[in-house]
Amino acid sequence: MSVVHHDIKIYGIKNCDTMKKARSYLAEQQIAAHFHDYRTDGVPETVLQQAIAALGWEKLINQRGTTWRGLTDADKQISDAAAALALMQRYPAVIKRPLLQRGDQFLVGFDASQYQQFCL
Repeated sequence: MSVVHHDIKIYGIKNCDTMKKARSYLAEQQIAAHFHDYRTDGVPETVLQQAIAALGWEKLINQRGTTWRGLTDADKQISDAAAALALMQRYPAVIKRPLLQRGDQFLVGFDASQYQQFCL
């Protein structure tokens, strides 16, 4: 079986458990994906803008994580996409992971069956 190339990018944080599962799945399926680590590579504003347009900012904010719980009440008051973008740039760990991109399509979170459809 050969490696499948579909210009897929996966965004997240290297030591996140869900990221590890997603990257392992992609490797097992021999799906080549470029990994972009928010902590070392920064948060690409244009990618976030595209993901917000495709998915809605509400799907991109992880309200269950420790980063969210540590935010001030003022930071948690997100009224629109611009405020969500600013929050995600300031606190990259608040972005739901992983974020998968293929062209102008995005998928957030990890579900093997969704990955199978998205990546092939």
